[in-house]
Order: sequence, then C-alpha cells, then structure tokens
Amino acid sequence: MQTKPAARRLTGIDAARGVALFGMMSTHVLPLYVAGTSDASWTALLFSGRASGLFAVVAGIGLALLTGGRSPHRDATLSADRSGIAVRAVIIALIGLVLGGVETNIAIILFHYGVLFLVALPFVGLRLRALAAWAAGWLVLAPAAAYLLRPVVASAVEPASLGANPIFEHFLVPQTLTADVFLTGYYPVLQWLGFILVGLAIGRLDLRRLPVQLGLLGAGLVAAVGARLLSAWLLGPGGGLAAILRTPDGARYPLEAMLDVGLAGVDQSGSWWWLAVSAPHSGSTLDLVHVSGCAAAVIALCLVLTRHYPQALLPLSAPGAMTLTLYSLHVCVMSWADQLVPLPDPVQLLWLQVIAAVAIGILFQRFRSRGPLELLTSGAANAAREGRADARR
Repeated sequence: MQTKPAARRLTGIDAARGVALFGMMSTHVLPLYVAGTSDASWTALLFSGRASGLFAVVAGIGLALLTGGRSPHRDATLSADRSGIAVRAVIIALIGLVLGGVETNIAIILFHYGVLFLVALPFVGLRLRALAAWAAGWLVLAPAAAYLLRPVVASAVEPASLGANPIFEHFLVPQTLTADVFLTGYYPVLQWLGFILVGLAIGRLDLRRLPVQLGLLGAGLVAAVGARLLSAWLLGPGGGLAAILRTPDGARYPLEAMLDVGLAGVDQSGSWWWLAVSAPHSGSTLDLVHVSGCAAAVIALCLVLTRHYPQALLPLSAPGAMTLTLYSLHVCVMSWADQLVPLPDPVQLLWLQVIAAVAIGILFQRFRSRGPLELLTSGAANAAREGRADARR
C-alpha cells in the first residue's frame, strides 16, 4: 500500500516563532524606556506585548497543525491528539514551575502556556468557521468579563496575585494561584486564550497558498492599525484618557508614558474606559486585536518569504524550531547575568544570546535533531497519543 508523503515543514511558522523568541529576549534584556525620560524605547515600541502574544498565536497554529490542519481530526484520532496535547501541556507547565524558582526579573510564560494548552482542548476539534466565531467572540467578551471579575476575585482572595512567577509552593495557596493565572497575573489565561483561538483559526487555513498568505497579511495589518487608531480616538476625542486618569491607579502612575510600554500591574478598575486602551499587557479587546493582527502579519510575512526558499529565514527558523529549550536557557543566562558586578552591557548581552541561539539552532538542524526539551515533550506526547490510540483499537 502506497503511503502519502509527509508534508514539508512550514519553516515560516518556525521563523515567526523565532521572531517571538528574540522579541521576548529583547524586552528582558534591553530597557523599555529611554534613559532619563518617560519615552518608550524602540524595544518597547516593537516588542512589548507583541512578542509574547505572537508566541501564543503561533502556539495555537501548532495545535491546529497537530490536530489535522485544514481538516481537523475526528473521533478516536482527535481523542488521541488531546491526550498528547495534555501531556505536552503538563510537561511545559512543570518546566515553567522549575524556572519559576530561578532568581530572575523575567515574567516566565511557560506555566501559563501549559495551562492555555489544557484550556484549549475543547476547541481543537473545531473547523475554521466555528473557530473564527469563537476567536472573535472571545476577543470581545473576555476583557469585559475580566473587568467584572477582577474586583470580585480581589475581595474574595487574599492576596489575589502571586506577585512572582508560579512555583511548586504556590499550590499550597490554590485560590491565589488560580486567580493569578486566570485573571490577575502577567499572562491572564482568560484573555490570552483569545490568542490561542486566533492561532487555531489561522492553522485551519491552507497556509501554503500565496493568496491565503497575502490575505492573512492584509487582514493582520488592518486589524493591528485599526485597533490602535480606534483606541487613540476613544482615549483622545472620546474622552477616555481623562476618565482613566481620574481612577485610583490612573492618578497614581505615569499612565500616558506607560500606554506604549505596558500596563502590567496596574489596577484597571473604576472606569469602563480602561477597555478602550490598546496598551501592551492591558488585556483589553483593542490590545488583543492589535497584538493578534501584528502576529498574523508577521506569520504571513514569514510564510511568504519562505514560500520558495524554506531556508531563507534560517537565522530565525532554526532557533524557532527549538524555542522551549532556548527560552529556558535564556532565563537561566539572565539569572546568572543579573548577579554579576558590574552588570554586563545589555546590548552586548542580548547579541551574545541571539548569536548563540542562532548557532545552536542551526547546529541542531544540521544534525537533524531537536532541542532536548522539545524531544522530551514531543516524545512523551507521542507516547501518550499512541497509547490512547492503541487502547481504542
């Protein structure tokens, strides 16, 4: 019996994941404000909120490709897929908990990443139209739900936020851990599931076709620019910024300077106008739409550039194929660097890590191998998937 040849890997997706990796590394190493001013740096303007959001959208695409791409799996095959994804999610979350114990100022995404995989399980069997509807609805409604729920949770849970990366000990305070992961933390799952759903919908497209790639690029640019313009109008002529500045945290923080850098840690309560901002890590609808649009545009551009030459973006796609290993290594390097006296030059520190990541990625690709953490997660996930499939025969 003749078997169908395996589909060629979409290196453009790996390249987009590489952009997300290097973008996150940049925000961890370089200053987000221009020295001596309240102006956002180029690092903040380019990557703050967008790099981690791109990482999540690409994760959604990965889930779509794992579960059939354009034609989602059904029945026993889908059930086996879900078993593999669940095991993958647990391992990623465990790695995140281990890294959470490392002394670092980085807001580590991996535990939330694992939780997002688990929360996405009910959606991985849906087709494109249903996923598009769910994604649109989630981007609109989840921020409003978060706005309503945060005060309720804050009054019922003490403290309502961990104030640090999740670690194993935090399971002793399950209420705070749950509140932090889903609502009050740096990567609130309630809103960030929208990125996964957007990625799932994109992954159900025929991403090898040029018209699809160009359509995705155009739609992404329209969404990204449109969200920012609408936010600017609502905050300016619409009167939103003045209303926000009268709220407790709006008056306490230099809010106008933070709108380009990020609102993580700001209590966005006291006015529904908070939902009109598009600032990084604000979790508003316009923020989610803007970041999703940027992610779609970057993904589409990477797909176009690698359409005929899969290795055209090799410095991005090679490390992008092993981001779990390289991200974890980056966290450890930053923990070590932050303890040096004097502190290393941030630009040199970033470039050393970028060059090392590119070299490691290309080296592993030349040996046709995956990163050690990728081998661990994919091996365990495949074993769980095959075990579930065998049990149903």
